[in-house]
Formats: sequence, structure tokens, C-alpha cells
Amino acid sequence: MTHAPIRSITIVGGGTAGWMAATWLARRFAHLRLVITVVESAAIGTVGVGEATVPAIRDFLAAVELGEAEVLRETEGTIKYGIRFRDWQRDGHDFFHPFGLYGVAARGVAFHHYWLKLRQAGDPTSLGAYCVATQLAERNLFLPPTERPANDLGVFNFALHFDASKFAALLKRLALANHVRHVEGRITEVLRDGERGAVNAVRLEDDTRVEGDLWIDCSGFRSLLLGEAMEVPYVDWRRWLPCDRAVAIPCRASGPHRPLTTATARPAGWQWHIPLRHRTGNGYVYCSDFASDDEAETLLRESLEGEPLAPANRLRFTAGHRARFWEKNVVGLGLASGFLEPLESTSISLIQSGLDRLAPLFPDQGFDPRLAATYNRQSVLEFERIRDFLLLHYLPNRREGEPFWDAIRAVPPTDGLQAKLDAWRAAGEFVRREWDTFQDASWLSLYAGFDDLPARPSPLADQYDVATLTDSLTRMREAIAGTLRLAEPHQDFLRRVAGGGQ
Repeated sequence: MTHAPIRSITIVGGGTAGWMAATWLARRFAHLRLVITVVESAAIGTVGVGEATVPAIRDFLAAVELGEAEVLRETEGTIKYGIRFRDWQRDGHDFFHPFGLYGVAARGVAFHHYWLKLRQAGDPTSLGAYCVATQLAERNLFLPPTERPANDLGVFNFALHFDASKFAALLKRLALANHVRHVEGRITEVLRDGERGAVNAVRLEDDTRVEGDLWIDCSGFRSLLLGEAMEVPYVDWRRWLPCDRAVAIPCRASGPHRPLTTATARPAGWQWHIPLRHRTGNGYVYCSDFASDDEAETLLRESLEGEPLAPANRLRFTAGHRARFWEKNVVGLGLASGFLEPLESTSISLIQSGLDRLAPLFPDQGFDPRLAATYNRQSVLEFERIRDFLLLHYLPNRREGEPFWDAIRAVPPTDGLQAKLDAWRAAGEFVRREWDTFQDASWLSLYAGFDDLPARPSPLADQYDVATLTDSLTRMREAIAGTLRLAEPHQDFLRRVAGGGQ
């Protein structure tokens, strides 16, 4: 086994995943003077519908030294404080999953127990009234989070909506400015070491040979290296997440750019609505057992708020992941490694976390298999945790009489999800697990959104009587109202920093 250092990294595929990898690797490992190459073909299209993100995108932008204002300007972007779920529990009901905490804990008791106590005493105030991010989204305002909030009431964050193709183009320009090589061409052959089975090179249509020590597979659903060449099998999760199709159509916007993503329940799945400055992104994620492709496209077209701006883009997928994300000298990122429906905008964050995991495990040319084993274990756990959170969006629905929703309501929870549900329903407690992407506040937003609440709050909440709690929670709402007075309209913010907005 050689311990020679890695000298070159070759990324197969461009798009969001490929250029995110290129920019991040060029910055993170600049001191190693690596030769980083992106091989992509203009003849192969990209999915290009990853237009919504989670707050982790701000960490990625900081890591590659891109300013948020520049990204908003160059990608026709808008702000996102969370996701509104319409009609998921039943028609006419909606709730919000914010990027922020709820209320303030007291004497070692989580805030939601005090909120539950007042709710049972007849107080109708929604949980969202105690979250700054929710209130900003509802009022169409923008306010950046403070670096040192006085308490949990001031803990909130934001993410971005952007045109995925424009974001990839921005990253490409940055990568090339940081000396990343770009090779244009269609790969016709993957050349592997006969003894080790590692990838040595790829051959292009014009017979060009591109070599590399470490390979990053960003080839999309095809998974050219990890799936095809390395023959890593795919783990199918359709028994839990049966949606296997999507159709996407952008359209003209008809109203203000609201700082939130909307996910609306539909007969065979759900529809996304993502506000960008130059258009609105729309898509219908559905299960082909309950709707045909033509039926799905018709429903989506009938619900567009404005004139369609492009032909429908139809996608087929299977929820799940490659059995191994790192095989020999190949690491898969993005769709090449797995897919989870974009219900919580995790596609881009999974690319980012895959890169973050690689840094502390960065190999030499010996490719110690223990590094890949650690990476694979962590990656599978992250996917499983997100899968369970997505499944929670479906199980408590009350859309009785609709075949898709009846079927998915009957899906048995995974053991991990059942353990979380048991602790919550019995005691209002959160079970925290390694590599959980979504933390307590996110789970709480869904539990409360579906009215899936414990029979009673913790007995420890009885240390305060109803009158005292009423006064305390009133002051919390007043404090949030004071914070909102510091905000500006979302449209004004966009005009000021990016030169646009309705």
C-alpha cells in the first residue's frame, strides 16, 4: 500500500453537485496544490430543479467566499425562512416549518411544555406565534439573525431560493478563477486498475484520456462511476417513500416574492412553489401508482399562477441511496449517491455534508478502506435520518378517502421513527440520534402542525401556574413584535442588495 499523497481530483459531471464540489475542494485544499478537473458534457442535461435550500447553504457560501448578496443578484434569488405545508393534515389546514426556535425554556423545562399547558387551559395561540422566523415569513419581512441573541427567542436563520442553473454557472466561474480545469466531452469508457479495481482514467468521445487519483462522481441519476463502473448496488426505499415521479414547469410570478417555500398536498403526492425574482418554480412530486404522467402534468399546469415559461421537465427516480457512497477511490455526491424527494430541500445540503465529511477523512493514494467505511456509515445514517423525517410528513395525515394518502398513512414507521414517536407521544420528549439533520424545533413544527401532541405536558411544567405562564408568554410575543419592527419588507431588501423584487 502506497502512502503517496493525492495529487489530483477528477470530478465527473458538472451541474450543481459538480461545481459545488469543485469550488469547495479548490478552497478547502488550496494548500495541497491539487490538480482539480471537472469533466462534463454539454450534451448531457442536468436536473436543474434544486432551487430551495436550508440554512447550511450560508456556511457553504462562506467556505467558498461567495457573498450572499452576490448569489441573490446572480441567481435571481430570494430569501427563505422555512416551508409552508398546505392541506397536508386535511384540506384548508396549513402549518409552517421555520428555520428557528420556539419560545424560551425555563427551569430546565422545554418551552413547548409550557405552551401545551396553556393550550390545554384554553389558550388558542399557535406555536408559530413564538418563532421569529415564522413571523417574518408570514409578514413578508427580512431581518438577518443576530450573532449573539439574548436568548432562544432570538435564534433563527434563513436560507436561499435560487435558479439552480444560474447558481451552477456562478460556481463554475468561481472554480475556474481558482484554477480548476474544465474538460468538455462525453465519457465513453471508464478505465479501471485490473488489480485494485480503482478508477484510473476516463476516455472521451474524441479519445482524450483524463486521469485522476481521487474521483468524485457527480454524474446524476446515471451514477456513471459509483453505480455503473464500480457496480455499487442501490438501496430502494419506495416502501417508505413511494413517490417516484416529478414534473416541473416554471412560470411567470403573479404576486410578491414571499420568503418561504410552499409544499401543497395533491391527490398523488405534493406540489412545490418556489418564488424567484424572474419566475416561480413549480413542480409536482407524485407516485406513479396513483397518477399517470399526463394526469400529473395537467394538474400542475392548471395550478400555475402565471404563463408557463418552459416545457414540462419530467423526472423519474427511486428514493434511496447507493449501498456505499465511497468505493475504492470513488466518492459519490448528489444524485449519483442517492435521492430523497425534495420535500425539505435537502438535495443541496446533502452535497454539502458529503463534502464536509470528506475533509477529515481525506485519503492518500493507499485509500485505507477504514476511511471509506467510516464515510459510508455516516452517509447512510444521514440519509436514514432524513428519510424518517420525510416519512413523518405523511404518516399523520387525515386525508381519508384518498387512495394515495390512505396508503401512505398505513406505512409502518421505521424502528428509528417509531422510537421518536413513542417518546414524543408519551412524554413530549425528543429522541436525538447521531447524524440527525433536523433538530428538535423541526420535529416540533411537524408534531404541532399535525396536532400530534402528547396527552399532557410534562409534570415539571406545573412549577408555574396558568396566570404566570400567560404573562410570561405574552411578554415573549411582545418581544418578537419588537424584533419585527427592526425588519424591512422582503421586496425592499431584494431591491437594495440584488436590484430586483416586486
